Amino acid sequence: MTDNSTPPLPPSENPEPAAAQPAAAAPLPPAASASASAAPSAWRNPWAIVAVVALGLAGWQWIETRLKLADTQQELARRLSESETAGKESRALANQAQEQVAALQGKFGALEAKVAESQSQQATLETLYQDLARNRDEWALAEIEQSVTLAAQQLQLAGNIGGAVLALQAADARLAGSSRPQFIGLRKVLNRDLDRLRALPQVDLPGMNVRLENVIAAVDTLPLAVDVRPRDEGKAKEAPPPAPASAASFDFWQRLGLDFWHEVRSLVRIQRFDRDEPVLLAPGQAFFLRENLKLRLLNARLALLSRDQGTFRNELKYAQAWIERYFDARDKAAQTALGALKQLSASEISIDLPTLNDSLAAIKTFKLGKEQRK
Repeated sequence: MTDNSTPPLPPSENPEPAAAQPAAAAPLPPAASASASAAPSAWRNPWAIVAVVALGLAGWQWIETRLKLADTQQELARRLSESETAGKESRALANQAQEQVAALQGKFGALEAKVAESQSQQATLETLYQDLARNRDEWALAEIEQSVTLAAQQLQLAGNIGGAVLALQAADARLAGSSRPQFIGLRKVLNRDLDRLRALPQVDLPGMNVRLENVIAAVDTLPLAVDVRPRDEGKAKEAPPPAPASAASFDFWQRLGLDFWHEVRSLVRIQRFDRDEPVLLAPGQAFFLRENLKLRLLNARLALLSRDQGTFRNELKYAQAWIERYFDARDKAAQTALGALKQLSASEISIDLPTLNDSLAAIKTFKLGKEQRK
């Protein structure tokens, strides 16, 4: 049992005198004395202290919990507001995404339609390409035959070796571009004819034609022999040299006589022709002479273009003889025309041109073989 009696107080170390001490307190009631005596005993009990501490800790923890709960509620409210804002944004983005998806679906549908159309066009193009591939050899062969035929026409009709060579070169290039092994034999025949044409001598027909044109243009300016005075007459017409200073005393009558004699000599003209027969032309005949000479030269030009060697030389011979007979051969223009005619007469314009029958026959044989294979 616990002793509830109050321990005796220790004696005071410095007791005051008895006179100074107050009067003794009045005695307390029994209940007050009992509680006063119980309180100090309760604080001396350790379990009470632990209980008080525990209650304090619990209160502090409750307060801290309430504070944390309030913070948590605020954070939760903030998070909820943020989530609502994010939800609104996500819904807006979702709506935008749906709109974009709808637009993409529309575009995808249009793209599918275009793909289907392109596939249809591709199928049509493949069909056309197959048709073209089947007919490509036939087209190439037709182009080659046309080029060879053109070359043959250039040779036979115009004698144009250069044009024929160019046409055969175009046909050979078309064969080389096709890269078909079945064209090798045909290409060999074309190259053989092409080598034969390249080995032929080159005749400058355009240059010869230009020289004939120059001679024809100079006909109107050539002086006629009948209109040209002898050189001696020209010398006679020259004025006498002036008298030297030492002849100042020359007689006036002698000078007058000399002048009169020169005037008389100028009234008489003596003309000499070094030909068998004199060429005397009336003024109207000179025009026809020049025109006939032009016709001779034009005939020579036609013979040149047609490669008629005999007619060409014959016409140039007549033109050369007429210039020597009727025109002044001492004139520089006449000499130039005669030199050009002599050079043209010495030129060879008739060449034995080969035919392109081998190439044409090879093309026909190739076409017949292809039709039989079909």
